[in-house]
Amino acid sequence: MNEQKTEDGQDTVVALDGHQLLPQLVAHLREHRDPLRDEWASRIREAHLLEAMTPQEMAAETTSVYDNYVEVLETGSVEALQHYARDLSERIIPRGVETHEVVGIVLLLRDVLARSLFEKYQRDFPLLNRVLDAYEPAANRIANTVAVSFVEERERVITQQQDAIRELSTPVLPVRERLLILPIIGVLDSERARQLTEQLLRGIRTHRAKVVVIDITGAPDVDETVANHLVQTVDASRLMGASVIITGLSPTIAQTLVTIGVDLSKMNTIGDLQGGLEEAERLLGYRVTRTEADDAS
Repeated sequence: MNEQKTEDGQDTVVALDGHQLLPQLVAHLREHRDPLRDEWASRIREAHLLEAMTPQEMAAETTSVYDNYVEVLETGSVEALQHYARDLSERIIPRGVETHEVVGIVLLLRDVLARSLFEKYQRDFPLLNRVLDAYEPAANRIANTVAVSFVEERERVITQQQDAIRELSTPVLPVRERLLILPIIGVLDSERARQLTEQLLRGIRTHRAKVVVIDITGAPDVDETVANHLVQTVDASRLMGASVIITGLSPTIAQTLVTIGVDLSKMNTIGDLQGGLEEAERLLGYRVTRTEADDAS
């Protein structure tokens, strides 16, 4: 689209083919970058979006998003947009920005730029339609890509946080050489039982453990699936060369194990954690002796 002056000094637009439309739009959006970005930032504030960010952070991000938005309009590179969207997500997710806010600001930018194009080309409706036909698919693709990338990054962060929480909730602790303890606190579901087994086997290999004490004093209950998984954990540990002692069985859990028919011959159970540690040390060849302080207590 080339602009020419008429005799009365007004701009008129010479129609170009579709391949030349986007470059012309991009040039317009870059030429009016500052006022359009400021209008967009004002719309964001009016919509109460990105309120978790400081004014300085918001100014920096809106500038960066605007420039990348226009660049993607020009190049059509979805890969570059995905890379940028992931980088943006990594920066703003820790600041508490929600998915609807990201979608909202991108849609606002799409609207601000579309209005600017409408004002520029409104005198020629056929041309305006061609301009919007070139702009809207690209703008919608950008909005969809940013939204999907943000959601994927947010899910990745949530998964990492869940994994970290599970790691903290089922720590494998080395007590002394070749002896590990795994205290279980809270509900033990199938997913957590699976992760427990994986962590325990890694711990056995890392510490070259010969005995493991699994204390389930803090587990309120287990179902049949989890109980069978516990037996499998014992078997897997044995294959890794480590004996397993289970301590802290509550009456409810003990009754569950009997009711569902768990093979108790595979499980070495001790009443409490102290007794389990003493048995573990005996298996490791340590001599356990009581002092006068122990007797007094």
